[in-house]
Amino acid sequence: MKLTVPNQLTILRILLTPVFLFLYLQPDSGQKLAGTFIFFIAAATDWYDGYVARRFNIITRWGQFMDPLADKILISSALIVFAYLGYLYWWMVWVIVFRDFLITFLRMYALHHGKLIVTSQIAKWKTTFQMTAVFILLLYSNFDEFLLSYPPPYLHWISLTFLAVTVLTIISGFQYLIENRSHVFEIWRRAFKFIR
Repeated sequence: MKLTVPNQLTILRILLTPVFLFLYLQPDSGQKLAGTFIFFIAAATDWYDGYVARRFNIITRWGQFMDPLADKILISSALIVFAYLGYLYWWMVWVIVFRDFLITFLRMYALHHGKLIVTSQIAKWKTTFQMTAVFILLLYSNFDEFLLSYPPPYLHWISLTFLAVTVLTIISGFQYLIENRSHVFEIWRRAFKFIR
């Protein structure tokens, strides 16, 4: 592994994730706000490492593997802690987390075999909508007096927003699996051969 600036930022994002979780879960409002700030810093490294890698053409194989995984670790951690605190329904979180790690694994498998999985337009919408929803809920959750019952009812804007994220997640996940079914079948054949 070459410890390039983008790779350092990817590692930093992974290391900041438990710091975010620790601070955000504290009962003290100041620490919770600090955890929110840490999350925003970690999320910013995702944009910046991609910019640096493209701008200076320092893309490494390790970075291609770890960057999307680091993203999923950070976002999934936020979603899981939201469900733990009662801000979201667990079923939504598990659907989103399962899909994201499944597609990340598929992308990494394809990359390992020298093939590229192109990000679909629906997946880009999903990612943008998901990140925006997480950012808004992070900020909103620092003002507990504005939250309703836990979890909020399905017609509350939080539930409706993440229900939309969940639907986009499912649609984009099936689109990835259909468009890249050759990789899926190859993984299935290899797994079946290994089991036998």
